[in-house]
Amino acid sequence: MQIYFGNDLMGDIFSIVNQKGGVGKTTTCINLSAALAKAKRRVLLIDLDPQSNATKGCGTDSKEVTFSVNDLLLKRCKFDDVVLHLGDFNFDILPSTPQLTEAEVLLLSSDHKEFTLKNAITEIASKYDYLIIDCPPSLNILTVNALTASSGIIIPVQCEFFALQGLSELVSTIDMIKKSSNERIEIKGIIRTMFDSRNNLSADVSEQLVKYFKDKLFKTKIPRNITLAESPSHGMPVIFYEPTSKGALSYLSLAGELIKLEK
Repeated sequence: MQIYFGNDLMGDIFSIVNQKGGVGKTTTCINLSAALAKAKRRVLLIDLDPQSNATKGCGTDSKEVTFSVNDLLLKRCKFDDVVLHLGDFNFDILPSTPQLTEAEVLLLSSDHKEFTLKNAITEIASKYDYLIIDCPPSLNILTVNALTASSGIIIPVQCEFFALQGLSELVSTIDMIKKSSNERIEIKGIIRTMFDSRNNLSADVSEQLVKYFKDKLFKTKIPRNITLAESPSHGMPVIFYEPTSKGALSYLSLAGELIKLEK
Protein backbone atom coordinates (compact mmCIF):
# COMPACT_ATOMS: atom_id res chain seq x y z
CA MET A 1 0.00 0.00 0.00
CA GLN A 2 1.40 3.38 -0.99
CA ILE A 3 0.66 6.42 1.15
CA TYR A 4 0.50 10.18 0.84
CA PHE A 5 2.43 12.77 2.84
CA GLY A 6 1.22 16.15 1.62
CA ASN A 7 1.13 15.92 -2.17
CA ASP A 8 3.73 13.17 -2.58
CA LEU A 9 2.99 9.53 -3.23
CA MET A 10 5.31 7.52 -1.01
CA GLY A 11 6.36 3.92 -0.66
CA ASP A 12 5.60 1.79 2.36
CA ILE A 13 7.63 2.76 5.42
CA PHE A 14 8.05 -0.15 7.82
CA SER A 15 9.73 -0.07 11.20
CA ILE A 16 11.16 -3.42 12.25
CA VAL A 17 10.81 -3.15 15.98
CA ASN A 18 10.88 -5.10 19.20
CA GLN A 19 11.80 -3.64 22.57
CA LYS A 20 13.52 -6.93 23.35
CA GLY A 21 16.97 -7.44 21.83
CA GLY A 22 18.27 -10.62 20.24
CA VAL A 23 15.06 -11.51 18.37
CA GLY A 24 16.41 -11.21 14.81
CA LYS A 25 15.42 -7.60 14.24
CA THR A 26 18.53 -6.48 12.36
CA THR A 27 18.82 -9.83 10.58
CA THR A 28 15.28 -9.28 9.31
CA CYS A 29 16.02 -5.71 8.20
CA ILE A 30 19.06 -6.75 6.15
CA ASN A 31 17.59 -9.86 4.59
CA LEU A 32 14.09 -8.55 3.95
CA SER A 33 15.61 -5.50 2.22
CA ALA A 34 17.77 -7.75 0.03
CA ALA A 35 14.87 -10.09 -0.77
CA LEU A 36 12.57 -7.21 -1.74
CA ALA A 37 15.33 -5.75 -3.93
CA LYS A 38 15.76 -9.12 -5.61
CA ALA A 39 12.05 -8.94 -6.43
CA LYS A 40 12.76 -5.70 -8.35
CA ARG A 41 11.47 -3.39 -5.62
CA ARG A 42 13.24 -0.11 -4.86
CA VAL A 43 14.40 -0.35 -1.25
CA LEU A 44 15.97 2.00 1.28
CA LEU A 45 17.26 0.51 4.55
CA ILE A 46 17.54 3.08 7.36
CA ASP A 47 19.89 2.04 10.16
CA LEU A 48 18.51 3.88 13.20
CA ASP A 49 20.41 1.85 15.77
CA PRO A 50 23.66 3.30 17.22
CA GLN A 51 25.08 -0.23 17.28
CA SER A 52 25.12 0.11 13.45
CA ASN A 53 24.86 -3.65 12.96
CA ALA A 54 22.67 -3.29 9.88
CA THR A 55 25.32 -1.05 8.32
CA LYS A 56 28.11 -3.52 9.09
CA GLY A 57 25.98 -6.50 8.08
CA CYS A 58 25.64 -4.97 4.61
CA GLY A 59 29.41 -4.75 4.22
CA THR A 60 29.85 -1.08 5.15
CA ASP A 61 32.49 -0.13 7.71
CA SER A 62 30.89 2.48 9.98
CA LYS A 63 34.36 3.92 10.66
CA GLU A 64 34.67 4.87 6.99
CA VAL A 65 31.27 6.58 6.74
CA THR A 66 31.64 10.31 6.01
CA PHE A 67 28.05 11.29 6.79
CA SER A 68 25.59 9.13 8.70
CA VAL A 69 21.93 9.18 9.66
CA ASN A 70 23.06 11.08 12.77
CA ASP A 71 24.13 14.02 10.58
CA LEU A 72 20.87 13.87 8.64
CA LEU A 73 18.75 14.01 11.79
CA LEU A 74 20.77 16.95 13.12
CA LYS A 75 20.47 18.75 9.75
CA ARG A 76 24.21 18.86 9.12
CA CYS A 77 23.85 17.48 5.60
CA LYS A 78 21.33 16.45 2.98
CA PHE A 79 19.94 13.02 2.18
CA ASP A 80 22.15 12.65 -0.89
CA ASP A 81 25.24 13.18 1.28
CA VAL A 82 24.33 10.21 3.46
CA VAL A 83 22.70 7.59 1.24
CA LEU A 84 24.88 4.76 -0.06
CA HIS A 85 23.93 2.54 -2.96
CA LEU A 86 24.86 -1.08 -2.30
CA GLY A 87 25.44 -2.10 -5.90
CA ASP A 88 26.10 -5.75 -5.14
CA PHE A 89 22.75 -6.07 -3.36
CA ASN A 90 20.78 -3.47 -5.37
CA PHE A 91 19.35 -1.46 -2.50
CA ASP A 92 20.24 1.78 -0.69
CA ILE A 93 21.14 2.36 2.93
CA LEU A 94 21.29 5.31 5.29
CA PRO A 95 24.24 4.12 7.38
CA SER A 96 24.60 4.50 11.11
CA THR A 97 27.59 4.94 13.39
CA PRO A 98 27.92 4.91 17.19
CA GLN A 99 27.73 8.74 16.99
CA LEU A 100 23.96 8.34 16.55
CA THR A 101 23.78 8.55 20.33
CA GLU A 102 24.44 12.29 19.84
CA ALA A 103 21.13 12.73 18.02
CA GLU A 104 19.47 10.56 20.64
CA VAL A 105 20.49 13.12 23.30
CA LEU A 106 20.10 16.37 21.34
CA LEU A 107 16.68 15.56 19.94
CA LEU A 108 15.24 15.36 23.43
CA SER A 109 15.49 19.14 23.78
CA SER A 110 14.27 20.03 20.27
CA ASP A 111 10.80 21.12 19.23
CA HIS A 112 8.60 18.50 17.53
CA LYS A 113 11.41 16.01 18.15
CA GLU A 114 9.33 12.95 17.26
CA PHE A 115 8.87 14.22 13.67
CA THR A 116 12.58 14.69 12.86
CA LEU A 117 13.04 11.49 10.82
CA LYS A 118 9.69 11.90 9.06
CA ASN A 119 10.66 15.41 7.96
CA ALA A 120 14.08 14.20 6.79
CA ILE A 121 12.73 11.50 4.47
CA THR A 122 9.46 13.00 3.21
CA GLU A 123 11.00 14.51 0.06
CA ILE A 124 12.78 11.30 -1.00
CA ALA A 125 10.31 8.62 0.04
CA SER A 126 8.59 8.61 -3.34
CA LYS A 127 11.81 7.27 -4.89
CA TYR A 128 11.33 3.93 -3.12
CA ASP A 129 8.75 1.17 -2.93
CA TYR A 130 9.86 0.20 0.58
CA LEU A 131 11.68 2.02 3.34
CA ILE A 132 12.79 -0.40 6.07
CA ILE A 133 13.85 1.06 9.43
CA ASP A 134 16.05 -0.87 11.86
CA CYS A 135 15.08 0.42 15.31
CA PRO A 136 17.09 0.28 18.54
CA PRO A 137 16.01 -2.49 20.95
CA SER A 138 14.43 0.03 23.33
CA LEU A 139 11.72 2.67 23.41
CA ASN A 140 13.83 5.81 23.07
CA ILE A 141 13.46 8.97 20.98
CA LEU A 142 14.97 7.20 17.94
CA THR A 143 12.34 4.46 18.08
CA VAL A 144 9.59 7.05 18.57
CA ASN A 145 10.88 8.85 15.45
CA ALA A 146 10.78 5.61 13.48
CA LEU A 147 7.23 4.80 14.57
CA THR A 148 6.06 8.34 13.85
CA ALA A 149 7.47 8.16 10.31
CA SER A 150 6.11 4.68 9.53
CA SER A 151 2.97 3.45 7.85
CA GLY A 152 3.36 0.01 9.41
CA ILE A 153 5.26 -2.06 11.94
CA ILE A 154 6.78 -5.48 11.45
CA ILE A 155 7.55 -7.28 14.69
CA PRO A 156 10.06 -10.14 14.82
CA VAL A 157 9.29 -12.49 17.71
CA GLN A 158 11.49 -15.29 18.94
CA CYS A 159 9.36 -18.25 19.95
CA GLU A 160 10.36 -18.34 23.60
CA PHE A 161 8.72 -18.14 27.04
CA PHE A 162 8.62 -14.33 27.49
CA ALA A 163 7.67 -13.51 23.89
CA LEU A 164 3.99 -12.75 24.51
CA GLN A 165 4.74 -10.56 27.51
CA GLY A 166 7.11 -8.45 25.42
CA LEU A 167 4.56 -8.24 22.61
CA SER A 168 1.91 -6.93 25.00
CA GLU A 169 4.22 -4.10 26.07
CA LEU A 170 5.02 -3.25 22.45
CA VAL A 171 1.35 -3.14 21.46
CA SER A 172 0.78 -0.66 24.30
CA THR A 173 3.62 1.48 22.96
CA ILE A 174 2.13 1.42 19.46
CA ASP A 175 -1.24 2.52 20.85
CA MET A 176 0.49 5.43 22.58
CA ILE A 177 2.18 6.50 19.32
CA LYS A 178 -1.13 6.19 17.48
CA LYS A 179 -2.77 8.61 19.90
CA SER A 180 0.09 11.10 20.06
CA SER A 181 1.99 11.41 16.77
CA ASN A 182 0.88 8.93 14.07
CA GLU A 183 -2.75 7.91 13.91
CA ARG A 184 -2.30 5.89 10.69
CA ILE A 185 0.29 3.44 12.02
CA GLU A 186 -0.67 -0.23 12.20
CA ILE A 187 0.92 -3.60 12.83
CA LYS A 188 1.65 -4.94 9.36
CA GLY A 189 2.69 -8.34 10.57
CA ILE A 190 4.48 -10.49 13.12
CA ILE A 191 7.36 -12.76 12.13
CA ARG A 192 8.30 -15.87 14.06
CA THR A 193 12.11 -15.91 14.15
CA MET A 194 14.73 -18.44 15.28
CA PHE A 195 12.02 -21.06 14.96
CA ASP A 196 13.04 -24.60 15.81
CA SER A 197 10.43 -27.18 14.80
CA ARG A 198 12.14 -29.76 17.04
CA ASN A 199 11.50 -27.61 20.10
CA ASN A 200 8.15 -28.04 21.86
CA LEU A 201 8.35 -24.52 23.28
CA SER A 202 8.66 -23.03 19.78
CA ALA A 203 5.54 -24.91 18.72
CA ASP A 204 3.62 -23.86 21.86
CA VAL A 205 4.50 -20.17 21.52
CA SER A 206 3.72 -20.31 17.80
CA GLU A 207 0.24 -21.67 18.59
CA GLN A 208 -0.36 -18.83 21.05
CA LEU A 209 0.71 -16.26 18.46
CA VAL A 210 -1.73 -17.78 15.96
CA LYS A 211 -4.48 -17.63 18.59
CA TYR A 212 -3.94 -13.99 19.58
CA PHE A 213 -2.79 -12.35 16.33
CA LYS A 214 -4.40 -14.53 13.62
CA ASP A 215 -4.22 -12.69 10.29
CA LYS A 216 -1.42 -10.41 11.54
CA LEU A 217 0.95 -13.37 11.66
CA PHE A 218 3.10 -14.00 8.60
CA LYS A 219 2.92 -17.61 7.44
CA THR A 220 6.69 -17.73 6.89
CA LYS A 221 8.71 -18.87 9.89
CA ILE A 222 12.38 -17.85 10.00
CA PRO A 223 14.34 -20.91 11.15
CA ARG A 224 17.24 -21.04 13.55
CA ASN A 225 19.89 -21.32 10.86
CA ILE A 226 23.70 -21.19 10.95
CA THR A 227 24.00 -19.31 7.65
CA LEU A 228 21.80 -16.50 9.01
CA ALA A 229 24.21 -16.19 11.94
CA GLU A 230 27.31 -16.31 9.72
CA SER A 231 26.34 -13.98 6.87
CA PRO A 232 26.62 -10.63 8.77
CA SER A 233 30.26 -11.33 9.59
CA HIS A 234 30.86 -11.63 5.85
CA GLY A 235 29.08 -8.32 5.24
CA MET A 236 26.31 -9.66 3.05
CA PRO A 237 22.65 -10.70 3.18
CA VAL A 238 22.09 -14.44 3.42
CA ILE A 239 20.57 -14.66 -0.07
CA PHE A 240 23.99 -13.70 -1.42
CA TYR A 241 26.06 -15.58 1.15
CA GLU A 242 24.25 -18.91 0.77
CA PRO A 243 21.35 -18.54 -1.69
CA THR A 244 19.94 -22.05 -1.26
CA SER A 245 20.04 -22.13 2.54
CA LYS A 246 16.85 -22.40 4.59
CA GLY A 247 17.49 -18.91 5.95
CA ALA A 248 17.73 -17.40 2.46
CA LEU A 249 14.62 -19.19 1.20
CA SER A 250 12.63 -18.13 4.25
CA TYR A 251 13.36 -14.43 3.72
CA LEU A 252 12.51 -14.71 0.02
CA SER A 253 9.22 -16.26 1.12
CA LEU A 254 8.62 -13.44 3.62
CA ALA A 255 9.26 -10.83 0.93
CA GLY A 256 6.75 -12.62 -1.27
CA GLU A 257 4.12 -12.40 1.46
CA LEU A 258 4.76 -8.69 1.90
CA ILE A 259 4.55 -8.04 -1.84
CA LYS A 260 1.18 -9.84 -2.00
CA LEU A 261 -0.14 -7.25 0.46
CA GLU A 262 0.62 -4.42 -1.98
CA LYS A 263 -2.43 -2.55 -3.21
